[in-house]
Amino acid sequence: MGPLWLVGRVRPIDLHVLSWVASGASISHQTRSTERDEMGTDLPGSARLQLAAGVPLLQPEEQVFEAMLTGWRNQQLARNLAFSTIEGREKRVRAFARHCEAFPWEWSHQLADEWFTDIRAVRGNARSTLRSYQEALRSFCTYLVDPAYGWVDQCQTRFGTQPVHVVTEVNTAVHVQEYEGEPTKRAFTIDELEAFFDHADQQVSRIRGRGRKGWLPAFRDATLFKVAYAFGLRRNETRMLDVADFGANPQGPEGGEYGVLDVRCGKPRRAHRPSAAAC
Repeated sequence: MGPLWLVGRVRPIDLHVLSWVASGASISHQTRSTERDEMGTDLPGSARLQLAAGVPLLQPEEQVFEAMLTGWRNQQLARNLAFSTIEGREKRVRAFARHCEAFPWEWSHQLADEWFTDIRAVRGNARSTLRSYQEALRSFCTYLVDPAYGWVDQCQTRFGTQPVHVVTEVNTAVHVQEYEGEPTKRAFTIDELEAFFDHADQQVSRIRGRGRKGWLPAFRDATLFKVAYAFGLRRNETRMLDVADFGANPQGPEGGEYGVLDVRCGKPRRAHRPSAAAC
């Protein structure tokens, strides 16, 4: 089995970021304790870039909330996070706002606890789902309370209150191990894997033997299952593969021209500052 290599893919920049860059500002990848960076420009996602100072709003609550989400999106884009990650986090934050029927400057630990209880006890979602909701909400609150972005001052001026952290160590699910599946779920045995792959191959022979259409898609699916298992790929990594991603592996010449696989759309590696891109 050849090694896996993660290669980032460049995505088109968001229109909000493009208009912001065109105005003469510069993107910063570090969070600072001041409202402006060392060059004197506003950070991506700061309140003053989203709301015009001194301008009255027709619907202040809704407009400020939308500006917060837009600013948070720009801040995450500046960190080079995947578009799918940003969109998923925003959906979870909106879901919490709908559940508690309150805006971020009105959120509390009690509202968060009630939502988490509903996710686990009423909906019956998995532990990993609960953790993803908690992580999205914690990230959003961390962005709002950071003085570098100015949302605390905006909320104090407009609403007389301010957002706070509603997800802390006290009400957060502990992530103690990498695998979070249910104990009843287990990996296939070698015999079960062989039976599965043999069944996939038999579907190709069965369809082609009857002279019917569809044997090529069946052959594609059988090959896809084997490649995903052989290289340990995730679902999206498998979906985005191309023939050009395969190559020869000097350490495994028996694989011929398919001994190594370059995963272009892989999960970013964790680092001190996120810098890898993913599809």
